Amino acid sequence: MSNTTETESMQIEIVDTSALEQMERASIDVQIATAKKYPRELSRVKAQMLSFATLDIETAAGCFFTLPGRKGGDGKPIQGPSIRMAEIAISTYQNLRAGARVISDDGKVITAQGVCHDLQNNVCVSVEVKRRVTTKQGQRYSDDMVVMTGNAACSIALRNATFRVVPLALVKPIYEAAKKVAVGDAKTLATRRADALAHFEKMGVKRESVLAVVGAKGVEDVGLEQLETLIGYANAIRDGDTTVDEVFTPKADAATPRGLNSLVEEAAQ
Repeated sequence: MSNTTETESMQIEIVDTSALEQMERASIDVQIATAKKYPRELSRVKAQMLSFATLDIETAAGCFFTLPGRKGGDGKPIQGPSIRMAEIAISTYQNLRAGARVISDDGKVITAQGVCHDLQNNVCVSVEVKRRVTTKQGQRYSDDMVVMTGNAACSIALRNATFRVVPLALVKPIYEAAKKVAVGDAKTLATRRADALAHFEKMGVKRESVLAVVGAKGVEDVGLEQLETLIGYANAIRDGDTTVDEVFTPKADAATPRGLNSLVEEAAQ
């Protein structure tokens, strides 16, 4: 009896990258053709966007964020539409392709890329966002923290790309309406103010620090404008735009947040 060695050969099909590119291009061409055939109706888009953004208090409150003023600037907080508002815009604007992914990680900094393609107008915008994944001592974050940082960076990149494609003329009135629903009025101020203060206290922030960041000497000094700023800070911390330390580090003063146009000017920074 002789021993024989049988070699099993596996056929591996190598797909030419040019073929993949052609398939992707063909897919996009079909989507563009469909978008041209069934163009968006702006009146319908606006109505749907407004309906979603003001559906309830929780949804409205998630539609904007506030960031601390940049060093060397005028010290005023920056305010703008959040990733939740971007998701509403993507789902209602019609004829869009959008997505985000982490494209590099050098061990110290990760880079996320957000892309938004208006198929109807054939306008495509790509935005990159970098986030550090090391501590101040130079140690790399844990794997879970790296994943969370990557997800946050993707959200920010997607948001910034989206609001460079979806017109501000359409977004701004929806964004302002969402803020009004989230903040409420004089009748609801006491309750929502207490909720906002309790939210930060659960995060370990002392009440004095919360009041100081909006320039209030006491709880009663937190009005609708200050409440709006606090809600925005809570969203920014949750979405990974900033941190508790960055928000509540003592600053010279707390001024009225800058608006949507300022955000767009600095979105890529």
